[in-house]
Amino acid sequence: MTLTTHDNPLDTPVQFVRGVGPQRAELLAKLDIRTVRDLLWRLPRDILDLTDLKQPDDLVEKVEQTVRGEVVDVDARQTSGGKTITAALLDCGKGEYVRGVWFSQPWMRKRLLTGTSVLFTGKPKRHQGRWEFNHPRVQWLEQDDGDSPAEKGAGLLPRYGLTEGIRMHEMRRMTRHAAEDFAENIPDAIPASYREAHQLPKLSEAIKQLHVPRTMEAYESARHRVLFDDLFEFQLALALRRRAWKHDDEASVMIATAKIDARIRRLFPFRFTEGQDAAIRDIVRDLQSGEAMHRLLQADVGAGKTVVAVYAMLVAVACGYQAVLMAPTELLALQHFDTIDTILKRSRVKRSLLTGSLSPAQRRNTLEAIRTGDAELVIGTQAVIQKDVEFAKLGVAVIDEQHKFGVMQRAHISSGDHNPHVLVMTATPIPRSLCLTQFGDLDLSLMTDQPPGRQRVVTCRITGDAPRQKAWDFVKKQLAEGRQAYIVCPLVKGETASDDGPRGADVIHERVAKALPDFEVGLVHGQMDRKERAVVMDRFRDGELHVLVSTTVIEVGVDVPNATLMIVLDAERFGLSQLHQLRGRIARGSYQGYCFLFSESSAPDAAQRLHALESTADGFRIAEVDFEIRGPGDVLGTRQHGDMPLPVASLTRDINILDEARREAFSLVDSGDFDTPEFAALKRQVLERFGRLMDLPQSG
Repeated sequence: MTLTTHDNPLDTPVQFVRGVGPQRAELLAKLDIRTVRDLLWRLPRDILDLTDLKQPDDLVEKVEQTVRGEVVDVDARQTSGGKTITAALLDCGKGEYVRGVWFSQPWMRKRLLTGTSVLFTGKPKRHQGRWEFNHPRVQWLEQDDGDSPAEKGAGLLPRYGLTEGIRMHEMRRMTRHAAEDFAENIPDAIPASYREAHQLPKLSEAIKQLHVPRTMEAYESARHRVLFDDLFEFQLALALRRRAWKHDDEASVMIATAKIDARIRRLFPFRFTEGQDAAIRDIVRDLQSGEAMHRLLQADVGAGKTVVAVYAMLVAVACGYQAVLMAPTELLALQHFDTIDTILKRSRVKRSLLTGSLSPAQRRNTLEAIRTGDAELVIGTQAVIQKDVEFAKLGVAVIDEQHKFGVMQRAHISSGDHNPHVLVMTATPIPRSLCLTQFGDLDLSLMTDQPPGRQRVVTCRITGDAPRQKAWDFVKKQLAEGRQAYIVCPLVKGETASDDGPRGADVIHERVAKALPDFEVGLVHGQMDRKERAVVMDRFRDGELHVLVSTTVIEVGVDVPNATLMIVLDAERFGLSQLHQLRGRIARGSYQGYCFLFSESSAPDAAQRLHALESTADGFRIAEVDFEIRGPGDVLGTRQHGDMPLPVASLTRDINILDEARREAFSLVDSGDFDTPEFAALKRQVLERFGRLMDLPQSG
């Protein structure tokens, strides 16, 4: 075989790597591996450490050890307290067995299939004459892991994603040859002085150690370097964008004087919570800085973020500017307008509503009021950022439920000759790793406390006919005592009127109306005419309807203090954060709330997710659990333009490295060192990779 020459050896076609050839090159192409560079960056998904496997006779207590064996039996049982215990018996050969035990993880029964080969890693203890691992770390073995002739006795074996026709030991051999012959050609954009100061191995050596590890320590150091690079470059881009905003986005100075503060607070019939006061201090500091505010306000369900938004907007109005609040739906915009209108009933602040359903005459009048400045406070939907909307003197823009909008909409409201202060906010708690990436260019304020008097909602997962009937009986009793209830369905229309499959709101509405002849039952969903939907919501809010059958149209913003009951049908079909949002619609008054999650699903993660909702009312913890289970793809309910372009790092797994990368990246940019010739190659790489995505100035 003749090796073709290339200006860059990394561009060599993969078929010329030792042990590849034309046939395997065709198979590798199915994995998008066509060059040496592609093969080197096909990094291991994990590594097997077979250097010190133990036989059961050699185990000792309270020391982390690993055993290898075949699953021969799996069982699960419930304790008297309703918890699940799952156990697996492992045959380690020579008639020796160990047992793995998991508490409250019923999904493990479906993952540990009889006949599969696994590694258990943990700290064993003797129990009833046998070694037992509590919650061991499990690695599932490929058929030939460590058993091929070339790997007999091997200690550290990297494992890769494969395609049909390539076995694991073949992939290891090809990547090993590529690393040995070509890794030294990998360029390193991070200067040597920086690597040494931060104890980072050279990139070429890191890639080699990932494919051909000498020791576990060398592998972990190499893995850290590659993951750090991925996250470091992204955080550098965020730091550059933030710096550009800080330097270029001059904004009006607005001082919340003691007099203004007192006048605003007098409008509210309650004292602000500590969380609200802390968020207000952050915002007031931004407004008087002279730099445009770009802040994300994260509030748990019911923490009172609207109060903070109103405060920020009223500071702008008091200082002679206009303010706007943009909501994702007309229903929520109307609710915001009603809420703010009530708060300002003793105020001279002129407010306007701008939505798509205004009549032509109403729209013309509203646009004229906005243009002249007569409308001081504007609430609306995306209609507020249409081309024909011209503000006289916009000072503060609030974007509610930021994740419902794309990045470009936030940029649009900040564009123009005059930059308003921008506050984006959400009552959907966002996992910390997503905050540091998708919203990493924003300053962050968190509100986790609840207003006084708010009670935790009692939440129960309901499975089986008898518990379901018991829940319905409880709801009927509460309705008879004057409470109101939501019944939430995953679909608008049911495909069948039977109990099989997901049930639509239309079918459930008919059934509930028949089952509860003494109560008024309403129906609301997103396919209804807006006016019709508003009428139904008003009737429920006014107490004319006792039960409201709905879809997730009630997820955000609906506030009916007397509604204390919720039944969610086919609960496994909803996201965990979405269920937390729905649950937040009830018990907004002084009565105890009850949420019943009906689910008959046997899916492995369904019980895990719903159990998390039963066990905590902390939306931030729920968001983290949802993120761990579902991954970053759709935790917020919608995919964003510009999802994280991280080919190596995982936001669910590498949060500690993300923290480190963010800290170092922002420090480097803020210090000015990133603009020196020493970092020119790294800066060029960051701009090439992220410049267009983040609209970065090419000068940095």
